[in-house]
Amino acid sequence: MRSYLSYLKGDPVIWIITLLMMAFSLVTVYSFVPILIKIEGGSPFLYLFKHLIYVVLGFGAMYAIHRVQAKYISQLAKFAYYLGLALLLFTWFFGAEVNGAGRWIRIPIPFVSLTFQSSDFAKLALILYLSKLLVKKQPKLDNWRDGVFPLLLPIAATCVLILKDNFSTAAMLFMLSMIMLYIGRVPFLKLLTMAGVGEAAVFMIIGLHLALPDANILPRYDTWMNRIDNRVDAADQSIESLQANQQANNAKLAISVGSVFGQGVGDGKLKEFLPEAYADFYYATFVEEFGFVSAFILVLLYLILLYRIIRFALKTQDLFQSYVALGIGIHLLTQASVNMLVCTGVFPVTGQNMPFLAMGGSALVMACVSIGVVQSFAKELPKNEQEQQFASPEENEID
Repeated sequence: MRSYLSYLKGDPVIWIITLLMMAFSLVTVYSFVPILIKIEGGSPFLYLFKHLIYVVLGFGAMYAIHRVQAKYISQLAKFAYYLGLALLLFTWFFGAEVNGAGRWIRIPIPFVSLTFQSSDFAKLALILYLSKLLVKKQPKLDNWRDGVFPLLLPIAATCVLILKDNFSTAAMLFMLSMIMLYIGRVPFLKLLTMAGVGEAAVFMIIGLHLALPDANILPRYDTWMNRIDNRVDAADQSIESLQANQQANNAKLAISVGSVFGQGVGDGKLKEFLPEAYADFYYATFVEEFGFVSAFILVLLYLILLYRIIRFALKTQDLFQSYVALGIGIHLLTQASVNMLVCTGVFPVTGQNMPFLAMGGSALVMACVSIGVVQSFAKELPKNEQEQQFASPEENEID
């Protein structure tokens, strides 16, 4: 194992966790194949092959980016941001519709229909560009015009373009941006003002949608409201309420059925009654088939991954690298947490999947790209700092 890891620079623990999850995703996809055949038809080999393509693409992108010098990633941050905006605009007008949401770009490849969700790229691009702006505007953060507005504009542009078809992603990205601004030492009062302006903007857009129904500004507004209403009425045991909350109730039932060690790979029955069981309800299906012990290990792996990323962010002397690493770590853990909270009935149903594990090609590839960025930074730590960072706590105490 150590000899193979010698080709992979950066934090070995991050590599091990990421590669373990990616490899395990192939096992869970095998479990989902019968459902996919029942819903969409086709060959079992097709679905496994399609996911394998994304896994290979993800690893290839992760490896290639981690070999890039960190200074080039910083230089490309602005370009990545504008490319992300261009992809979001393209999706806005020409996006392919999947499950009622026009947030996808189809990639024409013979025999395999691949799709790419532009918001997955735009999220990472915003983290990079916002980090670069935070460093650049650091001396001017007390000034609205010269310091704060240049930070607010890219956040607003990205979130508005995502909002039309994906409210949960836009909301999570806005909150992540506020956290990054707080870490970047934007004055707290200005942060509160920005958060208030963002909330007011959302209500204004909703108001326009309701006032101009023919314009269909928010095509998925009714879906969002139904999900929120169903979550609020979750305690209602009437037949109507139980039917409306069927997805959430089935998810909770799947988790309870999983027990300690689960039903076994492919033996989960309730996943057949969960829409997007391989993505939006991944955690429920995972617990049903692998049990509470495996679920605990999964949560622990995500926490260790976040810990290692934060540890690097605190070690590096480069502010840009620190902000980017923190943004990526918080984003990955938040996305995983939302999927778990949806499956346990705490949050209303959203479209957030489990990083590195769920079926969702663009999400998998961009999660890998994110890790590649972190490892690109981590490999450039001075050698003595790398050894101290990646040593065990006992070794650090001895030193």
